[in-house]
Amino acid sequence: MTKAIRIHQHGGPEVLKWEDVEVGDPGPGEVRVRHTAIGLNFVDTYHRTGQMKHPVTLPMILGVQGVGVVEATGPDAGGLKEGDRISYSGLQGSYSEARLAPADRLIVLPDDISDELAAAAFLRTLTAEYLLRRLHKVEPGETILVHAAAGGTGQIICQWAKALGAVVIGTVGTDEKAELVKGLGVDHAIVYTRDDFAEKVMEITGGRGVPVVYDSVGRDTFSGSLDCLQPMGHAINYGTASGQVEPFPLQNLHKKSLTVTRPTLATYIASREDLEKACDTVFGVLRDGTVKVDISRRYALADTARAHADLESRNTTGAMILEP
Repeated sequence: MTKAIRIHQHGGPEVLKWEDVEVGDPGPGEVRVRHTAIGLNFVDTYHRTGQMKHPVTLPMILGVQGVGVVEATGPDAGGLKEGDRISYSGLQGSYSEARLAPADRLIVLPDDISDELAAAAFLRTLTAEYLLRRLHKVEPGETILVHAAAGGTGQIICQWAKALGAVVIGTVGTDEKAELVKGLGVDHAIVYTRDDFAEKVMEITGGRGVPVVYDSVGRDTFSGSLDCLQPMGHAINYGTASGQVEPFPLQNLHKKSLTVTRPTLATYIASREDLEKACDTVFGVLRDGTVKVDISRRYALADTARAHADLESRNTTGAMILEP
């Protein structure tokens, strides 16, 4: 038996239960992983509340990102062996001391990437990679808008975009967060609780608008994000921290020929080839200092309910991890 955080129904942080679970031996193409650090990501709250609307079988172990050591392998484990340090993203069930995992979705960690750094940065930096380098390839001199700039993924996007030569506008909720993101290279920090961010963006850009908006907030920012875009601009909604975007007429995009996208990391790393290429890029920017990750809080796995409450308060900054 091992311990895990499970839910038996959707709801608030109180539905997260610390329970005994059976792991068992790995089957063909599987390994058993003993976690050393676990990523805490906002998407985990969507799974807890049922916001994703995906079919699920309850009880369910939450969490989609983990780091650990291979402690047993099944047949056809793809060259993985006991003792390998691995990281993964997108596999439901990481809120556990140990788990079974498909070998073909695991990445062996380089020696110079620590377990904590991988837990804090792996999913977020993979997300930034496809957003900045594939979905909309940021070019030097472009001015971009990043919502929730002080959050874990927002900080990574801002740093990476700045390194690519972009002028970065970031929205934040407080003056303290504004100072934080300026220290990461954000050129213009807008405190959205005080100022109309769309008006500020148009003022900063001399009325031109921006070619792309990276939006992980959703309902509260979507309409204003469209107002920020220049003709043929791209609104990328990759998260819904404030709730799902309300239905809207497509005709609203007509005047400026705008494009709206709701992507997922899973589709951008679905093939093993794409996963490995993205990981090579991610390890590179973590290694050379392009992206620095602030692990702002650490929680014992048993205290995941408190971690979720803190995450949803929107008073946190940087990355948060769980410790088995």
